[in-house]
Amino acid sequence: MEEDKGKPGQVQSHQPGKEYKMNPAPAYIKPGYKGNGKLNDKVAIISGGDSGIGRAVAVLFSCEGAKVVIAYLEEEKDAEETKRLAEEQGGQILLIKADLSRKSDCKKVVSETLAKFGQLNIVINNAAQQYVQRQLEDIDEAQLRKTFETNIFSYFFLTQEALPHLKNGDTIINTASVTAYRGKPELIDYSSTKGAIVAFTRSLSTNLASRNIRVNGVAPGPIWTPLIPASFSEEEVSEFGVHVPLGRPGEPSEVAPSYLFLATDEASYITGQFIHPNGGEILNT
Repeated sequence: MEEDKGKPGQVQSHQPGKEYKMNPAPAYIKPGYKGNGKLNDKVAIISGGDSGIGRAVAVLFSCEGAKVVIAYLEEEKDAEETKRLAEEQGGQILLIKADLSRKSDCKKVVSETLAKFGQLNIVINNAAQQYVQRQLEDIDEAQLRKTFETNIFSYFFLTQEALPHLKNGDTIINTASVTAYRGKPELIDYSSTKGAIVAFTRSLSTNLASRNIRVNGVAPGPIWTPLIPASFSEEEVSEFGVHVPLGRPGEPSEVAPSYLFLATDEASYITGQFIHPNGGEILNT
């Protein structure tokens, strides 16, 4: 098929990458999508919501009636564009610049969410960074700490701050990765954090089951987000995603519906589970 191709080779020099510099731009919502009010009267926090999968989730949730808080690290231009796109869908958006590897910033995000919207129902832990290193010995202490603090500490901290305000029927959704299940040789520390997210999700789901707070996750495969040109060489970017059964990288718009499903009452009997939008890679997990 014509669409079964990679993306043009390109690189960015800074993590976690900037969506406005990508060519082509990632698709953030399915053309002609019409919301049905599935998240009316709900308030969601999305970490890393300024671009990539986070942007797609923010726009889709807005289409479905949610009020959305986007926590982002530093990508102000991307965050403002996500706000604009979500508001075009009728959304009410609050942008909060925060370093979620710091517990104090997670506390700020939750407190500002409550001050603005008066409640919290959905937590999407999605922020992540990755740094390619070909050998384990090349991962220095600073990189290891930064990867874990961004990719898994932030999930703990934000969830800890949010939990006192979640109630029966509310939900937490964590972003893992296909690399949690089969690894990736040049992303050892990143893959390790994603494995930790799987264990965090499964453990927390059983811990909160008696409170009827559901905890699930999404484990995407190769998705066209700013992390890709910010991580890999031009040649690697041009080949990104072409080796999965569907023959191409996925778009954020193809991942966001997994989060929507898990956030709605349609998933009321699902907790401790992962959805795998990965282009057809069979993981048997």
